[in-house]
Amino acid sequence: MSRWPILTAVLLCVCAGAQAAPPAGNDEMGTYLAEHGLISQIGGQLDQVRRTVSDKASELVVNAMGFLGVPYKRGGNSVADGGFDCSGFVRAMYEQTLGLMLPRRADQQAAATEAIPRRDLRPGDLVFFNTMRRAFSHVGIYIGDGKFIHSPRTGADVRIEDMDARYWRTRFDGARRVETGAATTAVAEAATPTAAAAPAPAIPSIPSNIAQQFAPR
Repeated sequence: MSRWPILTAVLLCVCAGAQAAPPAGNDEMGTYLAEHGLISQIGGQLDQVRRTVSDKASELVVNAMGFLGVPYKRGGNSVADGGFDCSGFVRAMYEQTLGLMLPRRADQQAAATEAIPRRDLRPGDLVFFNTMRRAFSHVGIYIGDGKFIHSPRTGADVRIEDMDARYWRTRFDGARRVETGAATTAVAEAATPTAAAAPAPAIPSIPSNIAQQFAPR
């Protein structure tokens, strides 16, 4: 039996408690699972898998799943923009779910997050790929079981991919983890206006009786 139903079972069970956006996302995900015959394949491994996934990671993954089928849009940051590009999708999911504002570009997101080995990946971590002949040119959100969700390219929609598929395996650039505590601090510091520089001390004036002694004659 494929391990994929384990992940979908997790998503289904945490769905009721998650604050996914848009509201219709949960219904869309449930329909997706039902149409693909995944609900009936849950099996007895659900509890074990659920214990390995934190509440916030589950919420992030469920929220991302709610956007399956949203079209790719270069420079897009939301459904209102007509869709997402890869880094816009990641940024939107973290902002909506965790209140964290990641950098805008994929390479910037890689630089701002903590590098981790692939074997340590957990749902909610970021996975990066070299798809444009430059490092960290594409990013997605790891959802578990060797799968990730992303907004791939022009003409495609937000979808789930297998990291072990040849295309992605040969282009894998690394995994990153968003440390929420550090990220919150960084966001707060970025939002704090820089204090104005203190004015230079005034130069004291020279008393007139002393100035007269050095005045030209």
